[in-house]
Amino acid sequence: MKQLFELFISFARIGAFTFGGGYAMLPMIEKEIVEKKKWATSDEILDYYAIGQCTPGLIAVNTATFIGYKRKGILGAIIATLGVVFPSLIIITVISMFFEHFQDYTIVQHALGGVRVAVAALIVHTITKMWKQSIKDWLGILLFIFSFIAVAFSDISPVIIIILGGIIGTNKNMRKKADAK
Repeated sequence: MKQLFELFISFARIGAFTFGGGYAMLPMIEKEIVEKKKWATSDEILDYYAIGQCTPGLIAVNTATFIGYKRKGILGAIIATLGVVFPSLIIITVISMFFEHFQDYTIVQHALGGVRVAVAALIVHTITKMWKQSIKDWLGILLFIFSFIAVAFSDISPVIIIILGGIIGTNKNMRKKADAK
């Protein structure tokens, strides 16, 4: 029961800072889960992000679900998911009750502008960290460039790009292991 409570509190703390959506949460998830709690490694978190991006739903919610499942099975997945969404539910409910009365105030507009800048910085930080952990050779750089161009400038589904990247990465690792023997 203590571990379930700890899962809920850890993800509720992360969920309380949902400004900017799931990508803005990723640095907080990594700091809490990898560095502080040691519930997963950086590589596992990258895998959770990748899978979370491919599956329906929000990346932070999906990641919380995966980590909860890893820690305590299905009940852990449910508790971690509830933890990450609970603060958002409360915050959105309170804001919606009062936002109409305050949205035109200059100070509120400036505060929201500041939040947008902070969220952009968090996302850039996440991209930079993921780049450093994921791109390790020329094949990785080529896959990144191809994937970016395909997603940004064509109608190719990101799911297809992710599957192709997984196949290419798997083939590369299999060749490395064969060469090592």
